[in-house]
Amino acid sequence: MTDGSAARWNDNIHYHRRILDAVPPNARTALDVGTGNGLLAADLHRRIPQVTAIDTNASVLESARHEDQGVTWIHGDVKTHPFREAQYDVVASVATLHHLPDLDGAFARLAALTAPGGVVAVVGLARSSRPLDYALDVAGAVQHRRLARRFGLWEHSAPVVWPPPHTYAEVRRSAAHILPGSTWSRLAMWRYAVIWRKPV
Repeated sequence: MTDGSAARWNDNIHYHRRILDAVPPNARTALDVGTGNGLLAADLHRRIPQVTAIDTNASVLESARHEDQGVTWIHGDVKTHPFREAQYDVVASVATLHHLPDLDGAFARLAALTAPGGVVAVVGLARSSRPLDYALDVAGAVQHRRLARRFGLWEHSAPVVWPPPHTYAEVRRSAAHILPGSTWSRLAMWRYAVIWRKPV
C-alpha cells in the first residue's frame, strides 16, 4: 500500500505500487486516466509536481476532488478531451481499460499523450481464457481473502464493468502491437500490468 491509501485496501489500491515503481525519477507531469475515486492521482501527486486526473463520471469525480486539492481534476473522456499530445511524463491507469471497447485505440491514445522518455503504466482487468489464467484466479481468490481479512475491504464508488470484454491474451497481444517493447505481467487478484517507456 502507499502512504495515501494506508487506511484503505482493495485489489486496485494493492497494485498502485506497480504504477509508482514505474515513475521516472525526473517526472514532472502525470495523467491518471479513469481516476475514479482519485486515490492513484493523489498517490502520484506525492511524487510528481503536476498531476491531472480525468474521469467520465461526474459524481465519482466529485468525491475524488476531496483526495487532493492540488490535482487538476477533469470531467471528460480521455479519447476526446483536447489534451496536447506528448504532454505527460507518466500516463497511468488502474482498472479503466476494460471500460473501453477499442483496446488498440486506448493503448494508442495513452502512448500519444506520453512525452518522449516517459512511461505508460497500466494495471487492468481482463477475462480468463487459458488454464494458467484460471490457476492464477484461484490463487488470487485466496490472496484476496487473506488481505481483505487483514486490512478490511474498502469499496470504491466507481462504475463496475464485469466480466471484462477482453481476455488476458487479447490485452497482451494489443499491448505488444501498439506498445512495442512493453513489459507484461499477469498478476494475481484478476489483474495484469503493462509498462512501456516511450522512445526518446
